[in-house]
Amino acid sequence: MEEYIEKIKTVIIENAPSVLSALAILVIGLFAINLVVKASRKLMSKGGIDITLQKFLGNLLGWVLKALLFITVIAKLGVATTSFAAIIAAAGLAIGLSLQGSLSNFAGGALIIIFKPFKVGDFIEAQGVTGTVKEIQIFTTQLNTLDNKLAIIPNGVLSNGTILNYSAEGKIRIDLTFGVSYDADIKETKEVLMSVLTSHPKILKDPAPSVGVSELADSSVNFAVMPWATIEDYWDVYFDVTENTKKALDKAGIEIPYPHQVKMDKNTQTN
Repeated sequence: MEEYIEKIKTVIIENAPSVLSALAILVIGLFAINLVVKASRKLMSKGGIDITLQKFLGNLLGWVLKALLFITVIAKLGVATTSFAAIIAAAGLAIGLSLQGSLSNFAGGALIIIFKPFKVGDFIEAQGVTGTVKEIQIFTTQLNTLDNKLAIIPNGVLSNGTILNYSAEGKIRIDLTFGVSYDADIKETKEVLMSVLTSHPKILKDPAPSVGVSELADSSVNFAVMPWATIEDYWDVYFDVTENTKKALDKAGIEIPYPHQVKMDKNTQTN
């Protein structure tokens, strides 16, 4: 027992400097990598590089530097880097075969950065999710949804699917439908609806808003009301036009049809 204890002590004493050096390299290296990544992002920002590309390249640089740091720490512990490189190559092949989806996501992230179907801050719809792009990472893209949830979409399926970018053109059409009674005058109704649109300060003049009869429904004449607004003003215009239209139609005496319930007493039913 004493011999084993002595051997353990000898091993600890002999390897303590290497272990301590490796730990020091690891701690200092992680701190230095953090500084390098931050400095690179500042330089890219001063150079006018797109913020989406800044974050993507910053994340990629961080991963590469951490991999090099890991190899350095392993070498400091006395592991032969040549044999370790062979192990990494074999492990890399196995990992590559098992993580084809992750590699696909990496390639998808690169395609998104290169072709720029959207950028950070854009309002998009993709893979059944609608929201504002928060960050484009190496493997995933993060969206803030309308109800302030964080949606994380893999870049592989995102780059290969349909993407609707509502921010790309800077303006968007708001499609609303209002039904009025068949007794209402069509010309007067169009004038009332158009006055609601032209009086709203956030509705764009170019393209001009439009109003037209869209359907002769069973119990109403439906009008398509289509104002244009910026992405930021979309919901303000949507809610305001809906509310103001109700007020304007009421003021003009134009009826908005709605289901009625007729209560009949027993005597009426018998007769």
